[in-house]
Amino acid sequence: MSKPTKQPIWLAEPEEHDYPAALSYLCLIFDPQLAAAQVETLRKAAMTSFKAKDIFRASGLPLLGISNSHVEKNHAKIESDTRLSPLLLIRDPAHGKVIIADGYHRMCAVYAYDEDALIPCKIA
Repeated sequence: MSKPTKQPIWLAEPEEHDYPAALSYLCLIFDPQLAAAQVETLRKAAMTSFKAKDIFRASGLPLLGISNSHVEKNHAKIESDTRLSPLLLIRDPAHGKVIIADGYHRMCAVYAYDEDALIPCKIA
């Protein structure tokens, strides 16, 4: 199988609105005070990257298809060379998983292009 020619392009840092979105999601899982502390840790975290397939496996989440409207929007961004925002990830050692605090739909769209694609992210 040959590598796809179209690769996503990324912003250098997550967009500012990604942090409140991550907080909203994390407040469903954790105490709001802990969720807020995790988001602050994410803000200060250095950028890194992981392969799409590794993020997918570590999250334990189902892979959404292109028929999902949010995945479809991110797919269109990849097609039009619109920069995507990096993911925000939280390590959950108690459950042996990675929580995708923000960027699940972006990860699914990128995975559909190339499971080996490196996805920039911040992880706490």
